[in-house]
Parts: sequence; structure tokens; C-alpha cells
Amino acid sequence: MPPADAPAESDTAPPETADAPPDPADASTEQAGPPPEPRPGPSGAGTGAGPGTGTEDTLDLKLTEELPALIGEDRRRAAATGSASSGELLTDPGTWPGATTGAGVFHLVPVVLERDLPLISRWMNDPAVAAFWELAGPDSVTADHIRTQLEGDGRSIPCLGVLDGTPMSYWEIYRADLDPLARHYPARLHDTGIHLLIGGVNHRGKGLGTTLLRAVADLALDNLPRSSRVVAEPDLRNTPSVAAFLSAGFRFSAEVDLPDKRAALMIRDRTYRYHL
Repeated sequence: MPPADAPAESDTAPPETADAPPDPADASTEQAGPPPEPRPGPSGAGTGAGPGTGTEDTLDLKLTEELPALIGEDRRRAAATGSASSGELLTDPGTWPGATTGAGVFHLVPVVLERDLPLISRWMNDPAVAAFWELAGPDSVTADHIRTQLEGDGRSIPCLGVLDGTPMSYWEIYRADLDPLARHYPARLHDTGIHLLIGGVNHRGKGLGTTLLRAVADLALDNLPRSSRVVAEPDLRNTPSVAAFLSAGFRFSAEVDLPDKRAALMIRDRTYRYHL
């Protein structure tokens, strides 16, 4: 999957006010996993999620033979007992409860391509977003990027971020330990990665990046009990984005050289979540 340090906006939300400059602090992350051969992504990426030319794609990575077998066994056991499958790559963020934040009640809603494509494609064509995600162009460019995740094995789930009923951000929640990022840092089993962009100039420059990063990291830790930490990899040059992660309780772990950028590896640890 791709990376993304950028903002965005919404069709179902009230129309955005025109031509206000985007706030670079409201940005996002990139990606991670076991080694497949690098492949150019659609054409774009930034701090959170988004494909960049020459980036490695999460869904290019092949699972070992053992992992699908274990997942299948967990699913069979879950079906027999009626319990949730502990072996799922990710649980459905759409089942996670809302997060009450200082900005309002926030939910992650899994993307439905037919419903959400015009809105997300519009965000991707915002120059401030396109600079990082590189998904500008016709709707088909964004559709191909999202469809790859929707038709994949569940290791990456694209979502709309809905604040008080208004879609205002795009997220990708993914298994960082199964993403190409994992070859660039000491990944742990079940590391959770996040990519993010804030949509619409009317949602930028208000500190929402920090607020929502903390909320989503907490949601992931609450609802993915096997995950001990949440990781992200904003472009090191994007100082406001790195600052937003730090303010959201992430710690700076290392500088990492990724195929398309030098990134700041940001980590939110379950152990320290109430101290940072």
C-alpha cells in the first residue's frame, strides 16, 4: 500500500470553503511488511497512506503457507464456538465503537467504493494531498488503489473518518508487520500501521490531526488486543506532521530510508499509552 502525509475533504460533508491553504500539520503515514519485490505504486503517497512512485505495496507481500492455514483454523474454530477469530488479519474497524474527542464523536467507517469514491477521489486531487499520495487524476486512479485493498486478504482496510456525522478524513488501518515497511524496522508480530489524510480546508489547521491520531491509535489498541503498538512513518521533512504524531502520544523511534523518502518512524506503545 502507499504512504500519505496529507489533508483531504468530503462530498457528503458541507462544501469546503475555497482556496484556503492546507495545514501541513494535519498529515499522515506510510506502510510496512515481509519482503516482496518493490513495485511502483499508483502514483502517490504521503505521511499516512498513499501510493508513491517506486513504493512497495502492502498487498504484494505473500503470506507464508503456515499463516493462511492458521487463519483458516482460527476461523473454523470461531465458527464452531461463535467467538471472534483471533487469527483474523484485522478486525473490522466498522465494529469499533465511536471515540469521544474534544472535536466531537469520531467513527471509522469502512469504505464502500460505489458510495465513497467521488469524495475520496476529490480529496486525492487536492494539490496538497496529491503531493504526498500521488493519486491525482480520474476516479479510476483512486478506485484502483482502494480496490486492491478491498479485494485483498484483509491485511489493509480503507476507512472514512466520520466526525459528528460528517466524513472528513481517509484512513488505512493495516498490518504493519505484513507490509514492506517491516523490512526497514524491527517489526513485531501484529504491529498496526495507520495512514491518514484530513479532507477539506475547513477541517485543517485546527489540530484535528493530533486529536484524531490519538483517537485512532487508542481505538486500535483497544480493539486489537494482540497488537502491542501502532506505527506510522511520516516524511522526515514534514516537521508539522511529525509534531502532530508526537503530540498524539507517539514517540520518535528512528529515521528509516524507504524507497521513496526518508521517514520518521513513529510508534505508540500500548505500555506507555497513558503516559504520553
